[in-house]
Amino acid sequence: MTREEKAQVIDGLVDRFKNNKNYYFTDASGLTVAEVNNFRQLCFNKGVTYGVYKNTLITKALDQMETDYSEFGNEVLKGFTGILFSEEIGNLPGKILKEFRKSSKGDKPQLKGASINTDLFIGEDQLDKLASLKSKEELIGEIILLLQSPVQTVLGQLRSGQDKLSGIVKTLSEREN
Repeated sequence: MTREEKAQVIDGLVDRFKNNKNYYFTDASGLTVAEVNNFRQLCFNKGVTYGVYKNTLITKALDQMETDYSEFGNEVLKGFTGILFSEEIGNLPGKILKEFRKSSKGDKPQLKGASINTDLFIGEDQLDKLASLKSKEELIGEIILLLQSPVQTVLGQLRSGQDKLSGIVKTLSEREN
């Protein structure tokens, strides 16, 4: 690979890191070509981009980012490294990893690390936590439901009292006659 080609790959990675708030670093070594193709297809179907890159190029791209990724160091950026990019939904790559493992009845690809809105997660043991994160839309939905609950209760009380109140007014008006 020439210097110009490496520079293009680094620039492409920098663009991807900037345009995607969430990315997972994985190790898919040991998978067959067919399994990797199935994994890529699953990612594509779910709207996640998957690519394999050299660690030195990934490191150079991360060095150009505002966030400090030095914690990834040798633990994350060693060996075979594939990256799952997700623009909006932080838990989607984690769910894809778990879904693929379940369907292939294996433990690959392994999670090496992840960056979710610049928060860093390192190690395979973080996968369950990452997959269960709630998306922004899910959190907003829960907040809206919580805010609607007291309003619905008050409206329900007013509606149920409406019949009583009209009955009382009617009774009082009939007494005066």
